[in-house]
Amino acid sequence: MKKGNTLFFKNAPAILSFAAVCGSKEKEGIVGTYADITLEDDMYGESTYEKAECKMLSTAISLAIKKSGLEENKIDVLLSGDLLNQIISASFAARDFEFPFLGLYSACSTMSESILLGASLVDGGYVNTAVCATGSHFASAERQYRYPLELGCTRPPQSQWTVTGAGGLVLGKSDKGVKVTCGTMGRVRDYGVTDVNNMGAAMAPVNAIIAP
Repeated sequence: MKKGNTLFFKNAPAILSFAAVCGSKEKEGIVGTYADITLEDDMYGESTYEKAECKMLSTAISLAIKKSGLEENKIDVLLSGDLLNQIISASFAARDFEFPFLGLYSACSTMSESILLGASLVDGGYVNTAVCATGSHFASAERQYRYPLELGCTRPPQSQWTVTGAGGLVLGKSDKGVKVTCGTMGRVRDYGVTDVNNMGAAMAPVNAIIAP
């Protein structure tokens, strides 16, 4: 059922499990207390930041499935994305699995979009289980949106820091667990923020709108 921009799920799916991987900076704060895996080295044993990002995402997906108690052949679809061109981290991570993949790009809202769409598929009876996931890496995002770290550019004190981490969850039909009862589709609003080092200002109005 739809009211305005909000979808209400009659057969509300449950979050069967979740998993997260975070980087060395993130583990120093509150994020680290919730992550299943925290990294000492943000390269994660890989030769590039992008490969590390892909590995984090694949690990989060695998761990979420393992924690759900399901076999991989019981997963019907993966909905995932990231911040890079052609969502390469999510696309490459999807190669590690045999279930279908739907690639998403919604920047910082990719995780919430994947949950909304995954819940819609489960609620409608199109799939029984869906994995929703996303990830990012500070160093790959800097190359994508600002300046590669190799250039040694000075960052202003107020600049935001893209998360190095990945998270995933499994949605399914169950009487237990947290239920996804509804989801709201947002509109694009341009407030004219042009400072690439101050993305917080661009997102602040959205946070104010959705805050209780």
